[in-house]
Amino acid sequence: MKRLIALSTIALLTIGSVAVADDEPSETEAMKVRETISAWGCEGGEIEKESEGTGVFEIDDAKCKDGKQYDIKLDGDYMLISMTRD
Repeated sequence: MKRLIALSTIALLTIGSVAVADDEPSETEAMKVRETISAWGCEGGEIEKESEGTGVFEIDDAKCKDGKQYDIKLDGDYMLISMTRD
């Protein structure tokens, strides 16, 4: 029983420590992302492209016209998936 608990703990720690880094979008992709969030009244933020091949763009800490910051996700066609207040 102790061995099972130990192996389970090791497995959880190993799985939990695997991190997938996001990619840097190309200049063209970044420009299209900025155009899209500008249409929503937002600007700035850090733009990343998910590396899992989903084509999803993540914009962290975009400042919007309501004076608040948002985390925004766009799909590969630059359509809004989510916009969450930070």
